[in-house]
Amino acid sequence: MQFVLHRAKKKLQAIILRISDWAIFVGLVLIGGLGSSYYMLSAGNSLTTLKVGPWSTWKHEGRVDADPYTRAHFARSGTLNLTTDIANTYQASRDSDGLRLHSSCEYEISGETLDARWWSITALDDQGRLIANPSSRYTFTSDTVAISPDGTFTVTLARDARPGNWLPTAGAGRLTLAMTLLESDAAIAGDTEAEAATIVLPVIKRVACR
Repeated sequence: MQFVLHRAKKKLQAIILRISDWAIFVGLVLIGGLGSSYYMLSAGNSLTTLKVGPWSTWKHEGRVDADPYTRAHFARSGTLNLTTDIANTYQASRDSDGLRLHSSCEYEISGETLDARWWSITALDDQGRLIANPSSRYTFTSDTVAISPDGTFTVTLARDARPGNWLPTAGAGRLTLAMTLLESDAAIAGDTEAEAATIVLPVIKRVACR
């Protein structure tokens, strides 16, 4: 009798072990699948997004033939975007050295006049919202930015007022920059990495942190 109980106990332990192994396997598959899906929806990959320095854009944004990940990305964000046939929005959450943008630091966004019918640069918080400030400054466009005689411009991100093109960041914490270009080669081309290499977008330089 004791021998039979011992064998039954061994079999039960083996069954429990197998069930545990399968449970762990299924759990890892689910976690991996959900994690990869979340990443694809948030950041995309080389098939859905294009990187130009610190900036990135969704290749098929606003198009009727957009892939499922692109559609899901913008459905989740609740934004209605123009098709990439005429415009594109590039975003950057890191500077040109790869460091996370944060309101405790001051930045210079500098470049040449962009080849577009119209463009804008906007500072947002980590949730994609405009940053409230007493000056009611949220964006600079090709119509409002001050451009140097040599055709270059610099937009400064800082908590406190700065001369020139200054966008306040207050105490927003992590920052995201959004740059929209309307009817531009940088907006409608660049579907491959080779084409992306020909696109020139502003450099984001960290000046100081406190």
